[in-house]
Amino acid sequence: MSIGLKNKHIISMRDLDRSDLDLLVETAGAIEEGRIKPDMAGRIAALLFFEPSTRTSFSFDSAMKRMGGETLLMKGTGSTSVQKGESFSDTLRTIERYCDIIVMRHAVEGAARFASEVVGLPVVNAGDGANQHPTQALLDLYSIKKTHGTLEKLKIGLVGDLRFGRTVHSLAQALAPYNPEFYFISPGFLEMPEHIKAELTAGGVKYTELKEVDSVVPELDIMYVTRVQRERFADPEDYERLKGSYIITLDTIKDAKEGMRILHPLPRVDEIAEEVDASPHAYYFEQAENGVYMRQAILSILTGAVK
Repeated sequence: MSIGLKNKHIISMRDLDRSDLDLLVETAGAIEEGRIKPDMAGRIAALLFFEPSTRTSFSFDSAMKRMGGETLLMKGTGSTSVQKGESFSDTLRTIERYCDIIVMRHAVEGAARFASEVVGLPVVNAGDGANQHPTQALLDLYSIKKTHGTLEKLKIGLVGDLRFGRTVHSLAQALAPYNPEFYFISPGFLEMPEHIKAELTAGGVKYTELKEVDSVVPELDIMYVTRVQRERFADPEDYERLKGSYIITLDTIKDAKEGMRILHPLPRVDEIAEEVDASPHAYYFEQAENGVYMRQAILSILTGAVK
């Protein structure tokens, strides 16, 4: 199966079928457990972060180095020839000469897809505007598989900014093949985009849209919380009006199933109270750690280090 993904791109969840998802989740688990030890010695990953990142950039950097590989890390454009007027495509064509795989985050939707059409090596989308964040969705799948032992027929609540939150767009698509039941919980202005809902409907996936979270908590296997993203708002007044729409507290989850887990792609602002961190339901910091294992799987499979 890894042969099928070798030298391929991961730009959107639509680039992956269920067998690809299963392979990546299984490989991440094998790497964490030490059953697979990919050797990336002699390989270089270019990490191009045109937008701010902590967890994603660090976890890709850590993943590559833990496998014996090296990284070229670019944050912003201040130290690059983009500041001198060099075109985006020329920058990409130059950088591809120095590496074996490109991981890229960019504020413009579609930037990673454009990169994949320009260069001749694997490109991994680490987030393109408010569009997609497939590697986050993949580590989320791995986290859910670890906490619940299955990805099948789970009840998933997506809470918060579902309009601009690229992580929830990718996660909804990633879970769709596993027969989930979704609860989309958001203020009206921040609802899940119509094209995602249409895609789920076409695939026979059930979802319910809600404005409040408390009533559905007892039903959930996973509560996936996202922040309201200040950087995506054109009107600061809209952000001020909607920030803090949902704050998950211990009282919010008092009726949750024993096995319910709370995930969050981080960074957190105020949407999960710190008192929840000590709850057995909280899993977001472990989730972040899982990103290293999943990104090891992605890098090693796409470059052919895992046979």
